[in-house]
Amino acid sequence: MNGQRREHIKPGLKVAVILKQDQRSGRLTEGIVSGLLTKSAFHPHGIKVRLTDGQVGRVQKIIYV
Repeated sequence: MNGQRREHIKPGLKVAVILKQDQRSGRLTEGIVSGLLTKSAFHPHGIKVRLTDGQVGRVQKIIYV
């Protein structure tokens, strides 16, 4: 599952996001979702979320533990 559908992402979920400053390099950052910032049900570049450490990025992967 990728991070394009809002219904798949919930607070507390471990995800890999791409931060704004890392968009050119493609570097992913892992973290726990604190809140969802994208209001629409679908976004082609990934749902924008805030992580528990305060960073904001678009979900690229959902990590299952």
